[in-house]
Amino acid sequence: MPKKVKHRKWQKGRSLNRKMETRGTTLAYGNFGLKAETSAWINGRQIEAARRAISNFIKREGKVWIRIFPDKPITERPPEVTMGGGKGDLKEFVVPVYPGRILFEMDGVAPEIAKEALRLAGYKLPVKTRVIVK
Repeated sequence: MPKKVKHRKWQKGRSLNRKMETRGTTLAYGNFGLKAETSAWINGRQIEAARRAISNFIKREGKVWIRIFPDKPITERPPEVTMGGGKGDLKEFVVPVYPGRILFEMDGVAPEIAKEALRLAGYKLPVKTRVIVK
């Protein structure tokens, strides 16, 4: 008798809680960085909110690098639609982030200002983050 198969919770690319990042884990451009400690999907609006928090706090001094780009399309079906009829419409673009990924880097400002700006940006993102220094 065949074994009963349970529902697989890793459908739709959601194996986020098992992986560790292998690329983009070290500082490449600046002396300060914001590193992801957990995994999640981050969309473009969240990235822009974090970028604005950084640039507003540092008064547009120094330089900021965004190390992630949302290039994974997410589709969604309208409510109360029956099965069949094809794939749903495009909802948004996201970037899957795993623990260890550098999200933002900055340079050209004082260490205290850089750490505070990156801490504020971390609050805008759906992942736990840590500020790292080269």
